[in-house]
Amino acid sequence: MKDKVRIGCGAGFSGDRLEPAVILAEKGELDYLVLECLAERTIALAQKRKRQDASLGYDPLLERRMESLLPLLKKNGIRLITNMGAANPVAAANKVCEIADRLNLSVTVAAVTGDDVFSQLTGEETAIETGKPLADSGPLLSANAYLGTDAILPALELGADVIITGRVADPSLFVAPLVHEFGWSLDNFDQIGQATVIGHLMECAGQLTGGYFADPGKKDIPDLANLGHPFVDVSQDGRAVFGKVAGTGGAIRLETAKEQLLYEVMDPSQYYTPDVVADFTGVKLRVAGPDQVEATGGRGYGKPEELKVSVGYGAGYIGEGEISYAGSNALARAQLAGSVIEERLRDRFADLRVDYIGSTSVHRTQLGTWPEPYEIRLRVAGRAATAAEAALVGEEVEALYTNGPAGGGGARKYVHEVVGIVSTLLPREQVQPALTIRNV
Repeated sequence: MKDKVRIGCGAGFSGDRLEPAVILAEKGELDYLVLECLAERTIALAQKRKRQDASLGYDPLLERRMESLLPLLKKNGIRLITNMGAANPVAAANKVCEIADRLNLSVTVAAVTGDDVFSQLTGEETAIETGKPLADSGPLLSANAYLGTDAILPALELGADVIITGRVADPSLFVAPLVHEFGWSLDNFDQIGQATVIGHLMECAGQLTGGYFADPGKKDIPDLANLGHPFVDVSQDGRAVFGKVAGTGGAIRLETAKEQLLYEVMDPSQYYTPDVVADFTGVKLRVAGPDQVEATGGRGYGKPEELKVSVGYGAGYIGEGEISYAGSNALARAQLAGSVIEERLRDRFADLRVDYIGSTSVHRTQLGTWPEPYEIRLRVAGRAATAAEAALVGEEVEALYTNGPAGGGGARKYVHEVVGIVSTLLPREQVQPALTIRNV
């Protein structure tokens, strides 16, 4: 049993940069590397890819990440845990073995499944967001329950070098190796609560080292172009010290840690995961050295009897069109163009949105006495049942070229299918994790 475990986070979302994970694997002296690459949006997109090709459904960057990381992981004795399996962990495990074989590396890969609970849904379950039956949202396409630490532990106990999951709660990717290495009980809720604090601080990678914190002139972060991702040293008693590889950009400060601690937390006293209802209100953060912050004091109580399920449904198609106006009176010309589109399409689209990018596209209102912008990008989007209907939006925007108002340019149009997301709850006992082992 180890006295200390070091875990690095090489990715905080599916499209994250590749090189921070390589730097951690090469120079971070890690025991474990976690790649957290899954969210409600990304698993919905993965389900779309799997519906089109049953051999796909895993993270699109899996191959590129593994080709660069596998040699370093083997060389430095680092175990990898990642949710890049997305909608198809077994296919992802097969792909990793294929890459390892090509690189002449010997690896054991574990695929954690059981999160796909689509066959268990009736459509009558209540959507958390709407309070209505799931089926009212639209045709149901997928359903993935949030698994926890108990789903990952068997793979660790079997000695897998690479563990690939589907939908697992983000902090659990970090809780599992701590429970495994220190022999913690899953029923010691204060220990699991502290481990969940650690996982929550780590899960978004570059956010902890100042990426999402940065605001020039107000919250300056050095060398943002070479932002390093964090690692954490955890002791047997749960004390955690967060740091980053020397020479990488970014900063770990009390402020960056505090922002990340509260990120996506609605009630700090009741943060629900499959492992525990964590209590963040007693967490203490202190500076432990240059670019080092210590975290202690996480607690927890009980374990949820139900697991959250992310449900994908067919939400039709969105058609979009964009065109720019610049120079004197740009905003007025863009607004005139927007009113023309609304008049022509409002009877055909129940859900039509007109944005003036550079003026009211984010806050949806003019702020105070803000000066008139020099250039505006008009964006129109409409939702429709079919791709053909959705395409009308872009066609109408493109027609503004010669049908006015004056000075429009740079038009573009596109249509894409939409997978909507709602959530529901299932009794824990209905969700049964499983394990598939691949060796090469």
